Amino acid sequence: MKKLFLSCLAIVISLLFGALILWLMGKDPVAAYMNLLQGSGLMHKVKYAGRQSMFTDFMSFIDAMTPMIFASLSVALALKGGFFNIGVSGQMLAAGIAAHMLSGVIPSRVLVVLAGFLAGAVVGALIGWLKCRFNVNEVVSSIMLNSVIMYLVTFYINVFYINPVSRQSKSIADAARLTLNGYRWENLKMDIPLAFPLAVITALFLHWVLERTTYGYEVKATGLSPKAAYYAGMNVNRTALMTMTLSGALAGLAGVSYFCGYLAAIQPGVTPSMGFDAIAVSLLGGNNPVGCVLASFLITIISKGTVYMSSRQHIEPEIASLITAFILTFAACSAVLDRRKK
Repeated sequence: MKKLFLSCLAIVISLLFGALILWLMGKDPVAAYMNLLQGSGLMHKVKYAGRQSMFTDFMSFIDAMTPMIFASLSVALALKGGFFNIGVSGQMLAAGIAAHMLSGVIPSRVLVVLAGFLAGAVVGALIGWLKCRFNVNEVVSSIMLNSVIMYLVTFYINVFYINPVSRQSKSIADAARLTLNGYRWENLKMDIPLAFPLAVITALFLHWVLERTTYGYEVKATGLSPKAAYYAGMNVNRTALMTMTLSGALAGLAGVSYFCGYLAAIQPGVTPSMGFDAIAVSLLGGNNPVGCVLASFLITIISKGTVYMSSRQHIEPEIASLITAFILTFAACSAVLDRRKK
């Protein structure tokens, strides 16, 4: 209950700071925040394009939120186990390219999900193994792997998998894409995120694992004090390795739902910023799987509604990123205060 209060307090303070900045710029903060909701499909717009409505905007919002849920769950699980997985972006890229390669041979949504899950798990396991075997700090190894994976993926796309028109990777086959793009229903045209139910089920299952199973207890015990967990008879290295493997696997699911769902291609030379935004989401959600879903909802409102707010209020889209940064800062501060009180 205390973590929920601190998270809500961080949100309120962040929104107040954002409102203050908008007011100093001569803009109406209430109208700007309403535009964020309208751009996310949570409020009705004044006007819609053909075959669009509030419902189609909301479906696009859910499509954008799905990979954020997986990415924040990845960060949350790692933090529970005492790891700071800052390599979610690289794990997403590894999963995305693996899924794209497999879909070119066998266009299957199930195989795309499995390929992403396994590719992310392999990268996460490597980070965990380096930590357990050579005591390499996971922040260092994951950041380095972000760059290594990005350059390898860029090389592969530019040499073997480039689309000469878009200068991105070739688009994934419709039969393997995790979003039904341009689905027609009555007089509407929308995107249907097929991976969203899996994201919600995964969050609920992870919550059950952490709260109701022996493994979940070992993860939390290892995260709080590895030495105490060791003297209690737990296999600390095994738990740590398994935690980072599962964290990487969740990041892999974020990668396939992003690169094979929300987007249909991979841009070479770029790592997805979502991997870093997921840190803010996880902290805001109190590193709780259910909290991550709710925090993903909020952060996606800010990111998804930015374009509409910017066009209506004639302000720079970076204002939304600034609000997200405020949320991260105050969420981190609240986490520190919570630990000091304990």
